[in-house]
Amino acid sequence: MRILSLAGVAAAALLLAGCGDNIGEQALFGGAAGVGVAAVAGGDPVAGGLVGAGGNVAFCQLNPGACRR
Repeated sequence: MRILSLAGVAAAALLLAGCGDNIGEQALFGGAAGVGVAAVAGGDPVAGGLVGAGGNVAFCQLNPGACRR
């Protein structure tokens, strides 16, 4: 059940996060979205922040055209 919750937090964080202009901003925006989603979902904010930051950086680096700059 915990893995399912973490997957949900990761998916929501990716949907909510904006890309940012550089890797630092991407990590910050994704991490903030992950913490917010984890707090609302009753999950671990640290894990949510890490998943959100990593997920947003990975998405933005792999899909640079998907972000408005």
